[in-house]
Amino acid sequence: MGPMPLLSVKNLSLTIESQKILHGIDLDVEPGEVVGLIGPNGSGKTTFFNVISGFLKPTSGSVFFREENISTMPPSLRARIGIGRVFQNFGIFRDMTLFDNVLVAFESLPKEQRTALGDLKKKVNETLKLVDLDHCAKKKASSLSGGQMRLLELARTFAARKELLLLDEPTAGVSPKMTSQISDLIRLLKKEGRTILIIEHDLPFIRRICDRVIVLDLGEKVLEGKPEEIHSHAKLKEIYFGADPVT
Repeated sequence: MGPMPLLSVKNLSLTIESQKILHGIDLDVEPGEVVGLIGPNGSGKTTFFNVISGFLKPTSGSVFFREENISTMPPSLRARIGIGRVFQNFGIFRDMTLFDNVLVAFESLPKEQRTALGDLKKKVNETLKLVDLDHCAKKKASSLSGGQMRLLELARTFAARKELLLLDEPTAGVSPKMTSQISDLIRLLKKEGRTILIIEHDLPFIRRICDRVIVLDLGEKVLEGKPEEIHSHAKLKEIYFGADPVT
């Protein structure tokens, strides 16, 4: 037997106003795994994240985290037990400096974790350096470009030390250089033992960074496998481009 999944989703379905949004999704994610979630717009990817993070309750099925059923647990408590999320629309404090944005994330940690880290100000500077933003630590977040805001959001996520990270399109609107920096940070998070679920439209990025890929279409899981297997699968081309399946 392999390790127990950190996250386990069982027969998950969601219906909103008589419309079925998610249909019978099953998914196990092991500790330290990086899993990509892809699919065309409207396939249910962000809705799936909303269920995992507690912003929507499933109509049927269950979500387990460390073998505990968290299906009815509120988002704030899920964050407290180790589930962190980076949204498409930035959750940073725009009127605060970059330094203070990251410091707040460190200060939200339990006391024993803060104590173990030592000098928090030093840790903030180290974290900003990871995403090449240490040179503008004293600037307000509102002065950043969209790509820099994305990097700051990821720096805050890194600081928060969550066990499971849900990243919603981390490379959206960023330059190739910043995409490379994001790749490096995700690899570092994986090396530290974090478990990561990524929604992304950048398929080459997914191939480089993920251990496994899940494909959603119209709210259903239609493919699952290693990145290279999914990339060459006829079903993927059919979903994205309407190509006739290979027979």
